[in-house]
Amino acid sequence: MLFYIVDDDESTRAMLAEIIEDGDLGVVVAEAENGSKLDKQYSLLKKIDILLIDLLMPVKDGIETIQDLKPVFQGKTIMISQIESKELIEKAYSQGVTYFITKPINKIEVLSVIKNVIENIQLEKSIHNIYKLTENLLPDNPAEEQSGNSSSDLTASAEFLLSEAGITGEKGHQDLLDILNFLFKYEREETFNDGLPPLKDIYLKVIQDKKELSSQQVLNREIKAAEQRIRRAIYHSLTHFASLGLEDFMNPTFEKYAPKFFDFDIVQKRMEEIKNNRPSTPPIRVNTKKFILVLYFEAKQLLA
Repeated sequence: MLFYIVDDDESTRAMLAEIIEDGDLGVVVAEAENGSKLDKQYSLLKKIDILLIDLLMPVKDGIETIQDLKPVFQGKTIMISQIESKELIEKAYSQGVTYFITKPINKIEVLSVIKNVIENIQLEKSIHNIYKLTENLLPDNPAEEQSGNSSSDLTASAEFLLSEAGITGEKGHQDLLDILNFLFKYEREETFNDGLPPLKDIYLKVIQDKKELSSQQVLNREIKAAEQRIRRAIYHSLTHFASLGLEDFMNPTFEKYAPKFFDFDIVQKRMEEIKNNRPSTPPIRVNTKKFILVLYFEAKQLLA
């Protein structure tokens, strides 16, 4: 991973660089004492994976810098601040900041936050690869690699994640577990070389495995019901994370999982709906396929 650190305090920059490089998290390729130093450095910023930037700096602060970099910088941003103002933090989140590191710098916190961001980047790359069908996500010998893991192990991991996502007890809870078990079997037998099957095909296979249905009409009705249960459960999860964020932007569950399961602009939009007690226009649409993929790969990662 390539890092760029922007902070007006030289000792803070040195401390962060030391933690990153001593922890083998990546390489700090550049530093700056304020946001204005990033102007015109567009070719370098396109290569940066993670930008660590102070909230309050002379000349050009963190939020203003992030706003100006939006068309160019596609990496992840970690805000550094000793400010606890909810308004400022909310503004930072609205500009695309996904994580915060508080001052004074704490090594354990820095390592934890950066590792979470790296996991998020790697997960997004995996999902992107499936969508683009450009590479095999499995090892050369998947049966050997996964021989120690079973469907029941995956279910236990998924149960924990669904609890963190606020879905335990929701009607779509079991549907999601059934889909994950199907994907576990599918990955072993078919691999994901040709990408993830269409959601409707997954629903069809899962329902056919669970029960014998008398007609195509009944089957279609069951598929539609499953789709609705899952969509509602995922929307409930979005509301759960948005509520956690409204209460405390630095809630560890919110910080770790909200940006993984949902695009952050969607989380921000739901937070605004809850805060203002009114729905937004157009209405929020959740990405069911992304949620299922993240849940699956996160559950597998817990088994590693």
